[in-house]
Amino acid sequence: MRRFFLMHFKITALALILFLQANLSNAQGPLAPSGNPQASIIPKGNSKISGVVSDSVAAKPVEFVSVALVNFSDNKVLDGAVGDDKGKFEITGVGAGKYKLLFSFIGFKDKSVTLTVENNKNVDLGVIKMSANTKTLDEVTITGEKSMVEEKVDRLVYNAEKDITSKGGDASDLLRKVPMLSVDLDGNVSLRGSSNIRVLINNKPSTIIASNVADALKQIPADMIKSVEVITSPSAKYDAEGSGGIINIITKKNNLQGLILNVDSGVGNRGTNLGLNGSYRKGKMGITLGGFGRAFYNKATSVLDQDTRSGSDIFSTKQSSNSKDRGLFGQYSLGFDYDLGKNQALSAGVRYGTRNFVQKQNLFIDQFTNDEATANSQRKVDRKDLSGTIDVNVDYVRTFKPQQEWSFSTLYSRTNLTNDFNTDILSTGGNVGSRLKNVNGNSNNEFTLQTDYQTPIKKNQLLEFGAKGIFRKVNSDYKYLMAGETGDFTINPDNPSGTLNYNQNVAAGYVSYSLTTKNKYTIKAGTRYEYTGISADAGDKGKISIPSYGNLVPSINLSKNITDATTIKVAYNRRLQRPGIQQLNPNVNISNPQSISMGNPSLSPELTNNFEAGLSTNIKKTYLNFSVFARNTNNSITQVRTTIDTLAGAIVTTYENIGKQRAYGANVFANVYLTSKWTVNGSIDLLQSYMEGQTTNAEGVSEAVSNSGFNYGGRIMSQISLKKGWGLQAFAFYRGKEVQLQGSRTGFYMYSLGFKRDFNNKKGSIGFGAENFMTKGVRFTSDLQSPIFSQTSQTQLYNRNFKITFNYTIGKMSFDAPKRKTRSVSNSDVKGGGENN
Repeated sequence: MRRFFLMHFKITALALILFLQANLSNAQGPLAPSGNPQASIIPKGNSKISGVVSDSVAAKPVEFVSVALVNFSDNKVLDGAVGDDKGKFEITGVGAGKYKLLFSFIGFKDKSVTLTVENNKNVDLGVIKMSANTKTLDEVTITGEKSMVEEKVDRLVYNAEKDITSKGGDASDLLRKVPMLSVDLDGNVSLRGSSNIRVLINNKPSTIIASNVADALKQIPADMIKSVEVITSPSAKYDAEGSGGIINIITKKNNLQGLILNVDSGVGNRGTNLGLNGSYRKGKMGITLGGFGRAFYNKATSVLDQDTRSGSDIFSTKQSSNSKDRGLFGQYSLGFDYDLGKNQALSAGVRYGTRNFVQKQNLFIDQFTNDEATANSQRKVDRKDLSGTIDVNVDYVRTFKPQQEWSFSTLYSRTNLTNDFNTDILSTGGNVGSRLKNVNGNSNNEFTLQTDYQTPIKKNQLLEFGAKGIFRKVNSDYKYLMAGETGDFTINPDNPSGTLNYNQNVAAGYVSYSLTTKNKYTIKAGTRYEYTGISADAGDKGKISIPSYGNLVPSINLSKNITDATTIKVAYNRRLQRPGIQQLNPNVNISNPQSISMGNPSLSPELTNNFEAGLSTNIKKTYLNFSVFARNTNNSITQVRTTIDTLAGAIVTTYENIGKQRAYGANVFANVYLTSKWTVNGSIDLLQSYMEGQTTNAEGVSEAVSNSGFNYGGRIMSQISLKKGWGLQAFAFYRGKEVQLQGSRTGFYMYSLGFKRDFNNKKGSIGFGAENFMTKGVRFTSDLQSPIFSQTSQTQLYNRNFKITFNYTIGKMSFDAPKRKTRSVSNSDVKGGGENN
């Protein structure tokens, strides 16, 4: 079966390539094989071969079938064609001789026809009947033969469904294994050292992603992820947002016919998950229903030493804390699709995501002025981050012929966020002396309309253009309350309360052009224009002046197939980064009075120019990819820290458009098949970054500050397939020291080991996994410096984990589902919060 698929894909790809070459040669003269060992010189003539391909059972045409013309004597491919939606095909300009025609299409057995062509005589083969391949179960399970990592024209794909140890974790655990990505212990994701990225789910956005990427990834169980696509140089078709690139998470879907129910579960000392996924498909209609939930538990301890200066006084803070984290995350979805008619499809879906994160923390604070003790306190802090997100989409696509289609998509998305904390301030005797409460409710509403059209020009060119409108409304209401030991809560006059109403409308249009030449160059160039209109107010405090802006973002990608196994690429694109709600929200988080954070509603977008070059090649059983890149960002949204005179010793963290960032780096990835059952893959990342910004000196005067340094990291994974359904996998990850504008953060490592056994009926598996099992957890340190403060903090995260996983599928599917094609809205235009810059 594996040989069947390999032959099928080779024939299909080669037929399409030679089809382009043949049509180009009609305009440019006879075409030699040009280094392609699989092709012979095409005997030219005036004869035509034609026919109609039909399903032998259903008596329906086989749409867009691949047809290869093969020399009978040496079995080399000479020419090819693709049938239309009625199964008709024709190959023109054929000279006299004896040939074979090879017909192939997914879901059908390959068909071979031998024929002889005479000079100036056409050959009409009539109806060619192809038989459906009845070994449907093998057809489905053959996807396990994919490589763990694949490279496509414009993206790198990590096939997560092959990852044994991913079960029982969430999306952030999985993304640590993807080349070029780095995920810190808080779940914040960066691509080639940039945290300004966009994360999509099945090419679609979600308002919870716009609010906080790290928390959103915890909602997605790793078990439901099919693959992760890393797009480092997006074309003009993608939103201009995401200066570092785009990460597209593809979840597992089932497009086959029949009724099926899948149960996926795992139990561990740090987390438990349960997923139920069912689908029913009959004829032109399909319905899917899924629910995934994950509960986790963890604990951490931390210590902090902090000095701030005001005139001749030095305020010192020493604090320690221990915390317990609990979370419950889930996603529930209902999907529907229907074939309206010939080459028309309608799809709709509803997805609800929930996040319930609770942290209980004991915080001990000792304060000093000029080395003399001035105060100490103990606080019990209960923090809640809660959200509910609903996404509703309706999409329509019309296919006219191969590569020519029009689509119209809509999306409504709403997220309600609650970020609250309650603090009990204890007296010396351990009794509650006073209480503080922060109530912060947020909502994010988006409505999107999008239309796209693409059409081929001749045989080697593609034109794409489209338009999009996004209508976004963000609201935040926050207030501080205080109470005595037993009294009622009242407004706290010492801390701010207020409102943020933020409306943002984006209008965009793009055009993109692709060209493939006969000497194996592929060029894709385009440009996109986005106009952003903003209105904002702070409730009773009046309007916030934020100017509207327009941005032109060009892109160009060039690739060259040097040989069948080696490809080189170069690319340039301009990207922009709008601030996210976490960075805009003016709510002051003072749960820790010595470490305060707040957003800035007056932030403007940042602009980035990206350059990259890459080479990929196959050397026997080894795949290698090497890439270098450069990135230049102006008006950077930078995390800055300063002090407040009225709060002696306190450091306030917020965001400003005061930075410049330059980054240069390289990435090397290798995948080696030691045997047909044993693979090893790994990558090394190297980054040199430089940052500029502004800070305040001891005299209260703003002055320039800069920082630079190297960051390196890598990952390695090995997987072995054994007899009787057994499989083993080992993984290790390291992230080196991270440079920030006002300091640095030490690196950390993670490792895991897992095995699983497939049941004999291939319908399920059971497995065991362990993470960081040789130590209690991971410790990392953050060092921050400025002319008026210094801060050192250490955190110990207890993340040693053991888990048991179970998966089973009930039901039966067949492979005779009608072919369908869908499009959907893809918003990738807002910066998430929680990044470390």
